[in-house]
Amino acid sequence: MKDKDKDIKAEEKLSIESQPGQESKAEDTGLTLKEVIEEQATEDDAPLSSTLTLKKILGGDILTTSTIRHQIWLILLMAFFVIIYISNRYSCQKDLIEIDKLQNELQDAKFRALSSSSQLTEKSRESNVLDMLKNNNDSSLHIANQPPYIINVPEE
Repeated sequence: MKDKDKDIKAEEKLSIESQPGQESKAEDTGLTLKEVIEEQATEDDAPLSSTLTLKKILGGDILTTSTIRHQIWLILLMAFFVIIYISNRYSCQKDLIEIDKLQNELQDAKFRALSSSSQLTEKSRESNVLDMLKNNNDSSLHIANQPPYIINVPEE
């Protein structure tokens, strides 16, 4: 078993030596191909220092991969709330536009009702009714010559 491991390491060293740029590093440190690949393939960033300065925040050091990974659910939650906020605002604006339109329609209806009421009042005045009766000779109605009087009926 140990012989197989030695053979594999020897083959890895040979393959490392055949790659340009990797020869000196592998020979100097005595690393195997697997160790070199693992070293190069790591995605971990250097850990953040405990102090955050304005320079680090403005420089973008706060947006490292590990920070994003740890805070992904918070970021998704914030994005969800932003979408809800925008849709709520859009809905409210749509409702306000509808309310304004309905208030204008109500005001127009009130004006039409007031105009119709004033026209009806004008046409039903006694002087206008008398003029219409005079102009239309086909009516059997006429103006009373005597004022009306009250008839009192005794109670039994």
